[in-house]
Amino acid sequence: MTGYGKAEALLETGKITIEIKTLNGKGSDASIKTPLLPKDKELAVRSKIAAALVRGTIDVFVSWESAENTEGKTIDAGLVKSYYRQLTEIRNELPGFTGFSLRDGDRMNNELLTAILRLPDVVDSRKPDIITEENWPLVDRAFDEALAAVTEYRRKEGEALYRDVTGRIRTILALEDEVEALEQERIDAIRERLTRNLEELQQKVDPSRFEQEMIFYLEKLDINEEKVRLRQHCRYFLDTIDTDPCPGRKLGFILQEMGREINTTGSKANHAQIQKTVVRMKDELEKVREQCMNIL
Repeated sequence: MTGYGKAEALLETGKITIEIKTLNGKGSDASIKTPLLPKDKELAVRSKIAAALVRGTIDVFVSWESAENTEGKTIDAGLVKSYYRQLTEIRNELPGFTGFSLRDGDRMNNELLTAILRLPDVVDSRKPDIITEENWPLVDRAFDEALAAVTEYRRKEGEALYRDVTGRIRTILALEDEVEALEQERIDAIRERLTRNLEELQQKVDPSRFEQEMIFYLEKLDINEEKVRLRQHCRYFLDTIDTDPCPGRKLGFILQEMGREINTTGSKANHAQIQKTVVRMKDELEKVREQCMNIL
């Protein structure tokens, strides 16, 4: 879901620049950070963004650069004169403000003007409506271009994500094959350990009863169902990412099921090498989970 796109609209009075940045998000959360966009156009822009980007935390920036390179600020001359006249009268009425040289008077006038310019409503920095009905088609086209750039950015990132996560899922399948190869060794080791413990206790047992108990015990530690389900989940993951246009949420659910089977395998393993392999599977699974947060 991470992406970036930029486009420009050249108007008669200047240039509109549109930038769109997206990050991971559970839904479509668009924030339009500009006072330039007319209120009656905002809903249409939001609908356009939601349709194009589907999901993610989306920040939209719209900036303006005037062709005349001005800030668009104006000074209310009448208000400045009124403030100046009132402040001068007050100054002259205060004691100690007589007998200044011409140079001192100029300095004080400059300071007075500087102070007046800081007063409310003296400088009007409000800009005229830049985006109008007449130039809106140009701005709307720029939004489309910026969204197309974000989509292309996402597509390229998606290709890299696809290679990464599918490769890790296949690694988990390969590690599951390693677990299966150790299965007989694990059963033999458990049987040998139990037999040795009985011999150390120097207790006579009924061989047939012992075998029955052994079978019951090994059944509790059997991981065949976990192996079958994990492989099914891995295949389902690969099928989903290949066929679903927006598989992100579904992949998250599949990963939860995969994690459950891997954890159960680890708890039943009772074998050092299998447990090490399970840890490697968990590591791969967690990396896939992190990457899937960025998949639509």
